[in-house]
Amino acid sequence: MKLQGKVALVTGGGRGLGEGIVKRLAEAGCNVAVVDCIEENAKKVAADVQAMGRKAIALKVDVTKWDQVRNMVKETVEKLGGLDIAVNNAGVISIMPVEELSEEDWDFVIDVNVKGVFLCCKAVIPHMKKQNWGRIINTASIAGKIGFPDLAHYTASKFAVVGFTNALAKELARTGITVNAICPGIIGTQMWYGGAGLAEKWKAAGETMEESWKRHQESLIPQGVAQTPEDMGDLAVYFATSPHVTGQAVAVDGGMTLG
Repeated sequence: MKLQGKVALVTGGGRGLGEGIVKRLAEAGCNVAVVDCIEENAKKVAADVQAMGRKAIALKVDVTKWDQVRNMVKETVEKLGGLDIAVNNAGVISIMPVEELSEEDWDFVIDVNVKGVFLCCKAVIPHMKKQNWGRIINTASIAGKIGFPDLAHYTASKFAVVGFTNALAKELARTGITVNAICPGIIGTQMWYGGAGLAEKWKAAGETMEESWKRHQESLIPQGVAQTPEDMGDLAVYFATSPHVTGQAVAVDGGMTLG
């Protein structure tokens, strides 16, 4: 297996996109620290990883709190024997136009999506430097490449992740650590297909959420179908096994951001 015996840590790993990444890394041979703000979700995914024959731990962490993030790394190293791959995937979204956006809404999205990535990177770098090897993978979005209405604050956060990833890759280029970003397209998780997701928010008159979901796939994605969490996991495995790919923000979006 490509990553046999490596230790991965995935924030936001308790469901959706993060769960797909966790399972692909485990299939590739990784032991995994499954991190989530909801402990039950992390425990469920960790149990699935253990059923695959891998070691796994579940950690409840708020990625905006430095003490919790630092302890997350310490506990991963102590319980799993190291830390080789850090996937900083935890993220949040809200949907509203700028004129209705409160300062609190702005701060919440920026804190989790940008500050959370920063703190998680900061925490893993010293350990990875000591071993002269590491893979940092940040979750951005196609909203880090193009803007979307009612998502200006979310778009700002994901553009920030893309820029941060590129700059950090250059800082660490001679250390054996690569830094890349995954830019997911349209996936049937809470963001798009949950009760308050974009398919619901952007329904046409008389349209059901299911009809809106289908229309958005067909109209926005050249391939005509949504992507999956496992697709993002495939890219994470690629980044983890590619020593000379760094500073990149790669879209997995069915062609949606083609020029």
